[in-house]
Amino acid sequence: METTLTVLDKINTSRDLKSLSVEEMKILSGEIRELIMKKVNTTGGHLGPNLGIVEATIALHYVFNTPKDKLVFDVSHQCYPHKILTGRKEGFTDPDKYLKYTGYTAPEESEYDLFKIGHTSTSVSLAVGLAKARDLKGGKENVIALIGDGSLSGGEAFEGLDNAAVLGSNIIVIVNDNDMSIAENQGGLYANLKLLRDTNGQAECNFFKSLGFDYRYVADGNNVESLIETFKQVKDADHPVLVHICTLKGKGCKAAETDKEHYHWIIPGELDSSSVSNVSSGETYESIAVDYILEKHKKDNSVIAISPATPGVSGFTPEFRAKLGSSYTDVGIAEQHAVAYASGLAKGGAKPILAVMSSFIQRAYDQLSQDLALNNNPAVILVYWGGITGADATHLTKYDIPLIANIPNIVYLAPVNKEEYLRMLDWAVEQKEYSVVIRVPAMAVVSSGISDDTDYSVLNKYHVAENGSEVAILGLGNFFYLGEKVKNLLKEKTGISASLINPRFITGVDKELMESLKKNHKLVITLEDGVLEGGFGEKIASYFGSSDMKVLNFGAEKEFTDRVPLDELYARYHLTPELIVEDIQKCL
Repeated sequence: METTLTVLDKINTSRDLKSLSVEEMKILSGEIRELIMKKVNTTGGHLGPNLGIVEATIALHYVFNTPKDKLVFDVSHQCYPHKILTGRKEGFTDPDKYLKYTGYTAPEESEYDLFKIGHTSTSVSLAVGLAKARDLKGGKENVIALIGDGSLSGGEAFEGLDNAAVLGSNIIVIVNDNDMSIAENQGGLYANLKLLRDTNGQAECNFFKSLGFDYRYVADGNNVESLIETFKQVKDADHPVLVHICTLKGKGCKAAETDKEHYHWIIPGELDSSSVSNVSSGETYESIAVDYILEKHKKDNSVIAISPATPGVSGFTPEFRAKLGSSYTDVGIAEQHAVAYASGLAKGGAKPILAVMSSFIQRAYDQLSQDLALNNNPAVILVYWGGITGADATHLTKYDIPLIANIPNIVYLAPVNKEEYLRMLDWAVEQKEYSVVIRVPAMAVVSSGISDDTDYSVLNKYHVAENGSEVAILGLGNFFYLGEKVKNLLKEKTGISASLINPRFITGVDKELMESLKKNHKLVITLEDGVLEGGFGEKIASYFGSSDMKVLNFGAEKEFTDRVPLDELYARYHLTPELIVEDIQKCL
């Protein structure tokens, strides 16, 4: 049987697009969407943002001479069509190669990718740098920044736009306005975008014009003809131009068009069912916090929950948000503002609880230090998904411990079960002396069945779960249960009955307990689900530095890993019971 050729069969590089007719481009858009839906439904990944940007990506590569003309993506939530059109379509057509390419732009993959990008609001700033470098060298290529999908709410987006507008030479900013962030858009800027949509770009009140941009509007950003016409008009401009395009997030997938928040990112198999399948039916550490906040708010309306545009990470469902009403704030993709906002709330007598993913808290380092800790305001921050993972290099979650635990005035806590988590959470909300961060366990819920009555205002007091001798195992947070396995295997192999300790506090050393270990222990080992340099274990090693006590620290190396399987990382870092016990035996 003769195989029917598709339009995509003709496309191996962006240059191949230039021979297509508009009708062929429309067909190609449908083919790309089918590939994205099939691939993402198999592997998981970003769905809605990529489906919405297909025509714009085709038009950009058709009009501009990429890779000579430089295209910078924001977040990379929107780069799948770009990858398909720039020599990497096998990663979408061949199931055996679905995992060959990362879900983010990556210079090591292609000359079409300028930066490895996974966090948000950065494209305009990066593009301004490229454009200025071009001007300094006397170049003539176009520099295009694609931003959108909520990215405009991030502070760096404003900084980038502010500087791009006065560059005085070619820079083209494409604002993809799909009327969404991950959840609903938040902030006054989006009211202006709505006004511009409602007036077909003609409103006198225009944020982008106020900065100085030459402004263009495309009402249908999924119409390839309109996009091509506009992009041709701005190509080779000798001044800063901003093109505002309106697209449909999730276009071509009915479920994603209808429930834009849920289908922003999906797990494998979600498109096989019309039901929302990634909502957990059992208790999770996310649901525990949600239930706590709702109950606390019933009794105390000064309790307020905050999310920097990632409510799904913390289980802040639409139902949860509706119940809290004005006592819930989504600040947009603005972690810096979120931390300072929480500090201000605490100073004003409210009880803020900010929920943020580990990978994103680093975006607010200065605010953690200056706006929060320096002022010693009693805000509460819940850090989710902290730990060693096999994620993309852009979303590693192993750096929060050294980042947070070395800032003065912050108490960083690591519960190991439900009871500790609830007790720490309640103490953190009610106390007034410290800025408190809790590393939410990144594992299935463990319940001891015994209420925790610890007074956490007595700082840096560790819990001795089991007394022993010769070896002391400090298992922090997620890795407390790895410590249990190490203790049992060590007993089986050597007869040593080790002490097992739950530190609970990441930010300090229980000096009294550490001194007591010197009496009948030769070796202390620390286990932490994060990077070692600057981490918890180094504090323990430093404490024992001038003594005869030997210390072994187990955790991750300081490196950017990219989609390395977790089992492989655990083997690399000696984070299995067998490898840890071998190291203990060698040390003894």
